[in-house]
Amino acid sequence: MANIKSAKKRIKIIARQTLENKIVKSQVKMAIKKVTAATMSKDKTAANEAFTNAMSTISKARTKGVFHKKTAARKISRLAKRVNKIEA
Repeated sequence: MANIKSAKKRIKIIARQTLENKIVKSQVKMAIKKVTAATMSKDKTAANEAFTNAMSTISKARTKGVFHKKTAARKISRLAKRVNKIEA
């Protein structure tokens, strides 16, 4: 355990940030699962709607610094490829 006041404060801040990051990552995972489920059922409209929501969620996670920008781009790209496959 830290003895210095600033170190104790940082421990609290890191714990809070970790919790927030877990929540955001969980939201991204759920959004990706919804896109996957929609593409598996071959439902174009549901897939497009889920993809739009997932893209928004991933971009927000990127803005908050939860994901690196290239990680976010890769996730969006893979989802787009999956959605476009059912439209073709």
